[in-house]
Amino acid sequence: MSDEDSRSVGEQAENTSTFTLEDTEGCDTEPSEVQQEPGAISKEFPADKYYNYEELHSRPTITPDSEIPENLLHFSHSFGYDSRRRSNLKLLDETTLMFIAGNLLVLLDVSTKQQRYLRSCSGGGIGALAVHPTREFFTVAEKGNHPIIVVYEYPSLRPCRVLRGGTKCKFSCVDFNLDGSLLASVGGAPDYRLTLWNWRQEEVMQSCKGISQEVYRVSFSPYDPERLTSSGSGHIKFWKIATTFTGLKLQGVMGHFGKTAATDIEGYVELPDGKVVSGTEWGNLLLWEGNTVRVEICQKEERNCHVGMVQPFNLEDGQLMTFGADGAVRVWDLERINTANISGTSSRFEMEPINELVVGHNVWLSSVVRSSLPDSYIWFVQDSNGAIWKLDLSFTNMAADPECLFSFHSGAIQGLDVSKKSHLMATTTLDRSVRVFDFVANRELITTRFNQGGTTLGWAPPMVNQSGGLLVTGFEDGVVRLLELYNPQRLQGAAERSPETDAQLRLRQAFKPHNAPVSAVAYDRSGEILATGSSDCTVWFFTVGEWYNPIGYIHVPGPVKALDWSPNSHSKSRLLILCHNGHVVEVYSPDPGAQESSKTFKLHNLPRRSFRFKSIKSRIKREEEVKKRQGAKEKKMKERAERFKEIREEGIVFLEEEEEEEKKDLPAICFPNPPSPVCCGFYSQPGQFWLSMGGFDAGFLYHCKLSEDQDEDPLQRQDEPFAFRHISDADDNPICSMTFSSDRQLLLCGMQSGSIRVYPLQPGDHSLTSMQAYWALNVHDNEYGHLRHVRCSLDDLFVLTAGDDGNIFCFCLLPPEELQKTLGTKTKIPSPRVGLENEALARDIEDPTAYCIETAKKKMEKDNLRREAELKEAETQRRLVELRRRFKQVLNDNQSLPEHIQLKPEELLLDRRFYEQAEKLKARKVMEVRKQMAWEQERCSIALRKLQEWSEGSLQADIITVVAIRSDHRVSTYRLPAFRWASTPNKPQIINHRNGDRESGQERRKPRADPSKDSQQTEDQCLEEVVLQPTVVAKARVKLGDRQEEKLRKAAEKAQQARAKIERRKQEWAQIYAEKPEEDYMDPEDVQAIFEAKENLGEFIKGKQLRVNAELKKKQLAALEKKIHEQQSKMNRRIVALRDSKVRLVSWMAAQAQRLQEVQRGLPAHRRQPPPTLATLLPEETLERKLQVSQATLERYRTLREQRIKCVDQGEQEEAVSLLEQLEKEMKLEEEEDKEKGEDGSSTVSAGTRYDQETQVELSELEVELQMEDEIRMLHEQNCLRQQMESSVCQFDTDLLQLYRHKLHLDSQMKLDDLQLLTLFQEMMLLKQFEKREGELQERLNVCIQEEKNISLKLEEYNELLELKRSNIAKLQERESSLQLRERRLDLEELLAEEKSIAKSLKKEIDMLIKKDKLIAFLSNGSMPSDLREASVLNRTELHRLQQLKLQLEAENIEQKDLLRQAQLQRNRLVREAKHKVTRIQELELESNELQMKKFGRLVDLEALHMLTGSRRLEELKQEKRLLEAAQAKEIRHWDVKIEEALEASTEAMKTHNELLYKLSTLYEEKMELEIKINARQKKLGRQQFQDHRRRVNQDAIQQLQELLKKQSQQAEALQKRISLLSSRGGHVLPHNCARLAPMTPLPTPTSDKSIQGASNWPELHQ
Repeated sequence: MSDEDSRSVGEQAENTSTFTLEDTEGCDTEPSEVQQEPGAISKEFPADKYYNYEELHSRPTITPDSEIPENLLHFSHSFGYDSRRRSNLKLLDETTLMFIAGNLLVLLDVSTKQQRYLRSCSGGGIGALAVHPTREFFTVAEKGNHPIIVVYEYPSLRPCRVLRGGTKCKFSCVDFNLDGSLLASVGGAPDYRLTLWNWRQEEVMQSCKGISQEVYRVSFSPYDPERLTSSGSGHIKFWKIATTFTGLKLQGVMGHFGKTAATDIEGYVELPDGKVVSGTEWGNLLLWEGNTVRVEICQKEERNCHVGMVQPFNLEDGQLMTFGADGAVRVWDLERINTANISGTSSRFEMEPINELVVGHNVWLSSVVRSSLPDSYIWFVQDSNGAIWKLDLSFTNMAADPECLFSFHSGAIQGLDVSKKSHLMATTTLDRSVRVFDFVANRELITTRFNQGGTTLGWAPPMVNQSGGLLVTGFEDGVVRLLELYNPQRLQGAAERSPETDAQLRLRQAFKPHNAPVSAVAYDRSGEILATGSSDCTVWFFTVGEWYNPIGYIHVPGPVKALDWSPNSHSKSRLLILCHNGHVVEVYSPDPGAQESSKTFKLHNLPRRSFRFKSIKSRIKREEEVKKRQGAKEKKMKERAERFKEIREEGIVFLEEEEEEEKKDLPAICFPNPPSPVCCGFYSQPGQFWLSMGGFDAGFLYHCKLSEDQDEDPLQRQDEPFAFRHISDADDNPICSMTFSSDRQLLLCGMQSGSIRVYPLQPGDHSLTSMQAYWALNVHDNEYGHLRHVRCSLDDLFVLTAGDDGNIFCFCLLPPEELQKTLGTKTKIPSPRVGLENEALARDIEDPTAYCIETAKKKMEKDNLRREAELKEAETQRRLVELRRRFKQVLNDNQSLPEHIQLKPEELLLDRRFYEQAEKLKARKVMEVRKQMAWEQERCSIALRKLQEWSEGSLQADIITVVAIRSDHRVSTYRLPAFRWASTPNKPQIINHRNGDRESGQERRKPRADPSKDSQQTEDQCLEEVVLQPTVVAKARVKLGDRQEEKLRKAAEKAQQARAKIERRKQEWAQIYAEKPEEDYMDPEDVQAIFEAKENLGEFIKGKQLRVNAELKKKQLAALEKKIHEQQSKMNRRIVALRDSKVRLVSWMAAQAQRLQEVQRGLPAHRRQPPPTLATLLPEETLERKLQVSQATLERYRTLREQRIKCVDQGEQEEAVSLLEQLEKEMKLEEEEDKEKGEDGSSTVSAGTRYDQETQVELSELEVELQMEDEIRMLHEQNCLRQQMESSVCQFDTDLLQLYRHKLHLDSQMKLDDLQLLTLFQEMMLLKQFEKREGELQERLNVCIQEEKNISLKLEEYNELLELKRSNIAKLQERESSLQLRERRLDLEELLAEEKSIAKSLKKEIDMLIKKDKLIAFLSNGSMPSDLREASVLNRTELHRLQQLKLQLEAENIEQKDLLRQAQLQRNRLVREAKHKVTRIQELELESNELQMKKFGRLVDLEALHMLTGSRRLEELKQEKRLLEAAQAKEIRHWDVKIEEALEASTEAMKTHNELLYKLSTLYEEKMELEIKINARQKKLGRQQFQDHRRRVNQDAIQQLQELLKKQSQQAEALQKRISLLSSRGGHVLPHNCARLAPMTPLPTPTSDKSIQGASNWPELHQ
């Protein structure tokens, strides 16, 4: 709170009777879980007692003995609002709102906008708030280690109750019951404990674990005080407070979603009848009845009630109100909701809202609180997008419109900077807004919104903009905008316009250098260059002026985290680029006038140096542990020496303890993967910088140096820091941001935990040696409020912080009274530029997909190239057209020339390669077309094949008729239906299974039979290539001795012997596997014995015929039908063959007739004989021709189809004639025309011959004789042709007649077969009926047999029971004779009577069973019964023979069982031995594989290894190795002599070093004395420094001391150079009074004040 408010609260607390922390448990203690037992007597807590707020609230953490004042920073104002926090808005009275801001509780006055503040008590943050129903109290639930709940009184703001022990880490929600007597709290992870408090007595009533998920809300029922409800991540739970004899108990029942998807529930409302209405993530409402979902409620047409998360919040007057993430408030009819039921298959209930209020665009309602006035409809609403609204939900015509009371940033603060000219601050976030604040007047000046969210912000220095009103803002789409802040009231003509605000932001320029969010902007020290960095791993440079122009860009190894230009103290201007992944790049400032390339902005020749951070934290921890152990060891050594003087015998025990401690392992040196991220950094000296790392390497500040060796790849290099500073209590809390005051005497650090630290520094301390004491305060949220921005004002009077929790805090170094006297109450806003009112607005980049600068330039270059290419292409096309025209002219001129002088086409061809190239191109295109049409071609071929198969199958069902040529005989095929009886016997199936098992068995045995051929084929081939194949041996460099030659020869012989042995073993194994019988192998003797046993089973069984059943009759029926089918198929094949012969005969006769016509042309008409009648094929003879069409027919069908489609499109009406019918008519007409043409041709031929005869001239005698010879020959040929044709026709008719007769005979036989088939079918049906009846009889017989067995068993049991009873009777009788007393005897008599009655009843039952058994026989009174259906009739001889046979079979069965038992025993023994052998083989294989892996590194073929011969090359290398070892041993002896000489020289140098170091130590002691004096004088001046920062120390004394120190530093530097020169020869030279340091420790680790001061002086000595 403000200082006035803080003092008032403190005074009020002091004026009343208070409890101090000494009277109660301290806040820092760890209280145990407290549970008040019912009925236990507890001390009454006074109602008028209060805690002291000043002692209760958290305070800054200060390093002890640091003399830093506690009030170093005074809290001034909060400019933010954590709008994303759940339920972060409460109402105390009509004008006071309350919300959480980090570690502060803000009380905001709505009317005056004044703020009051309460700090958290634990310092770990605030978890939840709750207001008492009377609004006289409110609770603050803390976060931290064992947090507390503080109950404040309102409006006095005095803490009246402190509740301890509710949870371990944090409270997530709290709530009062309806009368305010109880308080419920729920903790967060890891315990999630639900606790009921009697808060007035500070006691726990009941506590239990809620659920292992995050809880968002807990509340008491407004209708039943014994019910609670809690909801949260993926759950809702219903609680009942039950009263038992042991006290109160909490009983919880989880809600089951059932068919509804599980959802997070943030809000709910309980109905009067116990039902609960809750919200969902997708916007619908759920009605809970009991612990199950009764119905899901949505709008009509299954539209969601809200878009996004929905929360019901109020139930009033039969109406339910809900709000959602869509910014709307809707009212629903409660009666319809309460009676909602699922109808039909849908699981949703549809209804429409009664009223609706849309608050605004881009509004996300997350929590609401109602006005404290009675019967008020005013509600205050939390907007998660950064606002607080005031709503009138009366839904009347007079209701006020929604009013936005306050507007804040939403989400994490991405950018913050302060002006260098005034007390102004600018911020930006991803909510697409840029805001400017006056942190003296504590007000917001202006807010400007854009299309994309802001990611970084920087205020231009005065050298760039003298008025101090220029902002550089980076956005998430890669755009950088220059914004100009000015006072619009100072524009010319402002009085006429009367602007509403006194500040305005104007866009000056917008450009897009990046394709990803802009992460950093920075001006160089001269203000001439602006650098921008982005997460796209690029850094851009721009010239600064009226218009910012790009210079170029560079690529860096990772996303840019921060940019830092070298300060003015450095000689050159350089830019330090910090990358998020641990890379650091330093580049020189680019030349603004240099342009490397016109095609790209990339700067290729810009000098750079790279650094990649390598983790040293584990090594630091290891060295600290070593020093710690060394110190402990020295301490123990001293103690042991002292005790050794007293008691010498205890020395051995100490030695053993020391040895045991030395065995403990040191911390391991490890490197994080992925590397730790960079948090922040800054320049220290030229080429050196400090880094703060996150993740594993947190807890240190690392001093790094850029190496001069930059030849290594930046992505592969590893660079270690050369110094470090330990940050206390920061191993898991890295520094996220750092900034210095203007005089660099204060270092302000923003921590990841949300706290701010202030380190006082000495002037000019670049190595941070004075960074020891600090002042720290928790301000932002400790969980997610990472403090990423810390800035000081221009006069160092204000400190501003911004975190990821959306809060912005302002602190001042002076008390408020002095601050108001010094600064006043208002800040001056920059004046506008001259002529600003006449300038046009700058063009903004609103499209997030717009090209960046580099892409636009490349695209423009590409467009230029494409334009040039298009022009060239057009010119080439024009030239080609002209050449083509001229070539055609040449061709025409060539054609006009005479033929003998025309050029041939080959001569006109300039180069045949052009033609070949064109042909190749054409072939390639044809191939591409074929590839494209391959799928269609395959589809058509498959369709054709299916049609052909269908046609072939249909021909079997169609009838083909063959007609005779000269007679009326004809023969037709049978119509063959599908074969019905396709079932196969069961026996062949069994055989097939056995064959399959045999094959699978063979396959299983195959790897064993020949393992080297299948499983190891690839390995053998590899080994043959690697091991067995002879390698090409290079020319020997070393001559081998006789011994090596003999060794190689023996190795070759050994390999040959191993090869022969392996071959013999393979042959033996192959023979063994070949002789091994198969798994289903049976001994032939056993097969013969089984056959004989079946044959000699008995005359009765042998003589008995097999019974005919339905299955056997079915087989006969199938065989007969198969026989008929085969005969018909055979006849069909013969008829089809005859038809094919007729087809061949017709074609042959056509050829013969044509030949006959040719012969008759040479004969006179009177000698010509009429040709025989030609045979023709009828349509029923060639049915397959119906499906055969020509290409011309298909083309005609396509033409007809296209015509028909055109006619349909034109709307013409035609007759309904199918295309196929029209096509058949046209085909018939074409056939008739072809016949007419043939007849016309023949008549033309005959007319021609007659014409030739009439026009013939007179011939000579020789010619007449020759003509007669030709005529005779032609007559003979004519007769032969006619005879051949006649004989062929007669032969065909004879064959057809013979086939016709055979078919008639077959038809008669088929009729008989059909009759037999019918008979068999009827018999099969009768047999099925008989089998059914036989089955029933067999079941009855089985029942009788089973009943007989049961009777026999019962008879045996009763016999045994009778014997038992008889024995009992005998025992009782024996006992009766021994008894003397009468009563005892009477008892025994009664027992005997009972036993006798039981025995009598058992005897009767046995007699009945015997009679029943006898009834099984079929004889009755010596006569044969009339019904013999269930009896077998046998004569005595046959019965006697069967009885003898039964005895023989029983004996044989016993013998076979003994043999079977022995065989099974032997088989089991063999199986066990086989399993044992297999297990042993596997173990040996594993051992072999392990040995091979150990020896060879992989599995090898042992056979190939045995056959491996010796390597001559290996022996040569061994010999060469021996020679080299001898030469190197000689050289080593030579160097040993030189080393001894160098050691003697180094000994002399060490003496000189000791003398110089002694002088150095003397100077060092003098310097220490001077520093002690300086520190003493500075401590005297330190107190005044914090009170008045403008006061300075005595410059004359400091200057004298600095001159003296400079002289001593020069002397020390000269001595250090001499020491370095002497120590370069080797060895460690130290003063006589200094302990030797570890040889591998590169960095000093201070352990005391003295060592710290010494370490701080070493850099100065080096300087």
